[in-house]
Amino acid sequence: MKRLSLNKQILIVLFSSISFTIIFSFFFIHYLYSELYLSSIEESIIYEGKRTASHYHYGELSDEIIDKIQWYNIISEYEIIVVDNLEDLSTHFPYKVNYETLIDQEDQFDLEQGNYVMKEGFVEEFNREILGAIFPIKGEQGLIGFIYIYVPLTTIQDVFSGSIPILLVVGLLFFLILFWVVNRIWKSMFKPLKSLQELAIEVSQGDYSNQLPIEREDEIGQLTRAFNQMSLSLAQQEERKREFTSNIVHELRTPLTYIGGYTEALKQKTHTSTEEATNYLTTIQKETERLNKLINDLVDLDYLQENLYSANMQPIAITQLLLDTLEFFEIHIREKNIELELDVDESLVISGDIQRIHQVFYNTIDNAIKYSEPLGTIFIKLAKMNDTVEYMIKNHGVVIKQEDLSRIGERFFRTDKARNRITGGTGLGLSIVKEIVRLHDGEFTITSNSLMGTTVTIQLPYLDIEGVASYS
Repeated sequence: MKRLSLNKQILIVLFSSISFTIIFSFFFIHYLYSELYLSSIEESIIYEGKRTASHYHYGELSDEIIDKIQWYNIISEYEIIVVDNLEDLSTHFPYKVNYETLIDQEDQFDLEQGNYVMKEGFVEEFNREILGAIFPIKGEQGLIGFIYIYVPLTTIQDVFSGSIPILLVVGLLFFLILFWVVNRIWKSMFKPLKSLQELAIEVSQGDYSNQLPIEREDEIGQLTRAFNQMSLSLAQQEERKREFTSNIVHELRTPLTYIGGYTEALKQKTHTSTEEATNYLTTIQKETERLNKLINDLVDLDYLQENLYSANMQPIAITQLLLDTLEFFEIHIREKNIELELDVDESLVISGDIQRIHQVFYNTIDNAIKYSEPLGTIFIKLAKMNDTVEYMIKNHGVVIKQEDLSRIGERFFRTDKARNRITGGTGLGLSIVKEIVRLHDGEFTITSNSLMGTTVTIQLPYLDIEGVASYS
């Protein structure tokens, strides 16, 4: 069965079911024949035999009694034979039942004990089965005779002859309806499955352009919807993979071009002064550092996303960590004449990896400064909200489009489509932030509009302990 196709398996199941139905019907009819028809005949024979024999107990089997029994034989549906002894029975019924004599020694013994004997079997001369019984007639001095009542059995075809046309009509109608239902199910089920198979081949070959129409809400429709979603997801992943490849090539090509160009210039000694040579070396150093940071960020992001990083969880005085991180940006803040507004609760403590939480603060502050307008304002808030510590940083500068907000945090995704080198960065900073927040069971959200500016909000679980834990 495992090697057969689904439609062949269903065909086998269907025809097996029909065959089982026919076989069951056959045995059911035979059950009706044997259990109802034959049982009713047997009960009737026993009743009539006992009733007839009981009328003549303690008397003699005279010619008058025999004549009455013969008259009953004429008006009854049964054949009745009355004899004085068992030897005469073979004269009146000279046939074998199932090719054996009618009375054997065991039957004779039962009759002498006053018990009746049932006889059933095939009689060749009648060309059919018979069912009968021999009843002893008792007198005052013992057995005075025997009554043999029998009836040729009607064949099963004769018993159901009246119902066979009905069965044929009903059976034909049943199979016509069954054929129509199966045909509808066949088309309804296997046509969309065939379409799914064809689409799956297209998807396996990298063609994600087609989608199947969803015309039903059953399991096939749900499968179609799921397959469409899978195809769309694969198409999006393929697009992002191409974009990622393009981005990584760009991010590597630019610094390598600078390094290669300035190295060749130094090698050929095309510089005109020592100061120009120093500038070349400074650029090579900066681009080398940029490459090193890009590689480190990629390694960090892979470790975080694959859950290979083992966090060193400990109580952190998060406010002090934030203030210490801000010290790294004092020069940049002064260079852009940015006003910094703080609203922080100094008693807050969380449980986390101090290096990674520092990385969250560093990357978000770095982004806020890069994309802020000169003479702008950066607002930072750190407060307890229910069972969490909420960190919020807001600036006014480059507004992120609504369609780009959901992609913030993807590798190399940056809203400055031209990749302006003035802002710098690798496009991995917020990706790393989102993964660190996820590993700390926190939540990351970002909003942006021209009125309120761009706001990054991060919520981390609050650690309720006495005092503030120092960090190192």
